Amino acid sequence: MSGTTEHPQLYVITPPASKLVAMRDVLAASLDASEIACVRLNTGAETADDISKAADLVRELCHVRDIALVIDGHPGLVEPLGLDGVHLSGAAKTIREARKLLGSEAVVGAHAGLSKHDGLTAGEIGVDYVAFGPIGDTGLGDIDFVDSDLFAWWSLMVELPVIAEGGITLKDAALLAPQIDFLALGAELWRSDDPAQTLKDYAERLAI
Repeated sequence: MSGTTEHPQLYVITPPASKLVAMRDVLAASLDASEIACVRLNTGAETADDISKAADLVRELCHVRDIALVIDGHPGLVEPLGLDGVHLSGAAKTIREARKLLGSEAVVGAHAGLSKHDGLTAGEIGVDYVAFGPIGDTGLGDIDFVDSDLFAWWSLMVELPVIAEGGITLKDAALLAPQIDFLALGAELWRSDDPAQTLKDYAERLAI
């Protein structure tokens, strides 16, 4: 995945793995609604069996559409499940171990929360992108949010692709568009009545 297009690209976070079978058609329609750069399999606290079944389902949907598929937090499952990479949250040691395990060809992304320092550290280790968030209220009791100045600084000073995620409104998407490479959407889609149309709405805001 690359962040070199004129407008930010869309990055979709799936519903929890245990819900994916029931939401297969909704997810498929959403992936067809707009051009998607990457999908992240949301594993949450699911069982190994749920994760495996979900990975099989999403892998089929993504690969036929030429969309990269990464898994949340389980680098050891990337190769067994035939995925393209992993998205990590945590210590630098975890990122180093994942890169060593998966090699240079796999996608390794890192979530740095609100921390510029953690983002830069992840970049030095060799991740393919850094995500910052939340941007706004996710409904999970967030207290602190990313200062938009961080994205402005990053876009000027760092070449590594950057993702904004977490509680992103349509207004946020339009404001962030000049400063980010990817916009990650998950709950913003699945809590709407029409996820495919919602994805189109966000894509339009990114293109303004």
